[in-house]
Amino acid sequence: MEAAQRILAERYLGKDAVPALGTQAFFWRRIFVPVYQRLPWALRHGMIRRMPGSHRQRWRGFDAEPRHPGI
Repeated sequence: MEAAQRILAERYLGKDAVPALGTQAFFWRRIFVPVYQRLPWALRHGMIRRMPGSHRQRWRGFDAEPRHPGI
C-alpha cells in the first residue's frame, strides 16, 4: 500500500510522499504487519470477521424495499 501511495504521489503531485514517522508507524510497519503475515489464514479470517466495520454489512436481496422510494 505504501508503494502505491508513493507512486501516486509522484505521478499526480509531482513529489515524493511524506513517510509517516513515530512509534505508531514503527509498530504497524515493523511489528504488526510481519506478525500478521505469519499467522495462519484461519486465524486471520477469524480476526477479520470479529472486527466491527462495513465488511459486516449484508447485501440486500432484490425483493427488499428500496431505501429511497421517492428517488
